[in-house]
Amino acid sequence: MNRKSLNEVIKLSDEQKKQIAGEIRAFYLDVRGEEIGMIEEQQIIELFCEHLAPIVYNKALDDAQYWLKEQMGNLEVDYYLLYKDVR
Repeated sequence: MNRKSLNEVIKLSDEQKKQIAGEIRAFYLDVRGEEIGMIEEQQIIELFCEHLAPIVYNKALDDAQYWLKEQMGNLEVDYYLLYKDVR
């Protein structure tokens, strides 16, 4: 699979990017006792979007497929319950 830009992998609104950047900044300050700049925040966001987002996206698709199969199985059972007893 080709490497894709941040906007092709996952689209974040400016507000979402701002919120995530704040969380990254707080993490570095609280856990590591370090302050990082805006460039580092953006690089971390891009790194996670490029590498983690496709994994999460694929997992969500797998979960949706599993759910759909379960629903289709239920639908098939419900379908056969519609049959009338013929003697």
